[in-house]
Amino acid sequence: MREVEIEIDAPEQWGEGLVSVAQGTPIVIDARIESVHEGMLVSADVDSTYEGVCGRCLIDIAAPVEVEFQELFAYPGGETSDFEVQDDHVDLETLVRDAIVLSLPFQPVCQPDCPGLDPATGERIADEGGTEQHEPVDSRWAALQDYTTDPDAGATRVGAENTEES
Repeated sequence: MREVEIEIDAPEQWGEGLVSVAQGTPIVIDARIESVHEGMLVSADVDSTYEGVCGRCLIDIAAPVEVEFQELFAYPGGETSDFEVQDDHVDLETLVRDAIVLSLPFQPVCQPDCPGLDPATGERIADEGGTEQHEPVDSRWAALQDYTTDPDAGATRVGAENTEES
C-alpha cells in the first residue's frame, strides 16, 4: 500500500457549462494505492477550484470543488475492464477529470438565495438596495387588485346596511 499526494495543473479546461476548471488551475490529489488480488485499488480525494458565472445574476464566481473516488485497476490479460495497470502504473487523469466534471453544479449560484436579474431593467436585484419592483398588472387581473383576505378591511358586506337600520 502506498499513499501519495500529487499537485498538478489542469492540462486543459474541464467542463463546458456555466462553470469549469480552467486550464492551469491547481489540482491536488491525495491517493491511496493498494495491491489486491485482481489489480490495484485506488482511493483518492481530489481538491480544486471552479470558476464561471452565476446562473441567476451572471456575476463571476469561484468555488472549491472536492470529490472522491475509488476504482480498481485490473492487471492486464484477465477479464476486460475499463481501467488496467500499465507497466506497474495507473493513469488517473481520466478518473480525476470525470469525477471533477460530474461534480460541477449544473446551475451554479453566487449565493443560495440569489434573486437574479430584474426582467425590466436587467440590473442585479441584490445591487438595487431593496427597492421593491412592481410588475405591471395584467388588465384581466385588475379586478382582483383590491381583494383582501381580511373580512373587516373596510369593505361593506352585502346585508350589512340592512342590519344597522333594524
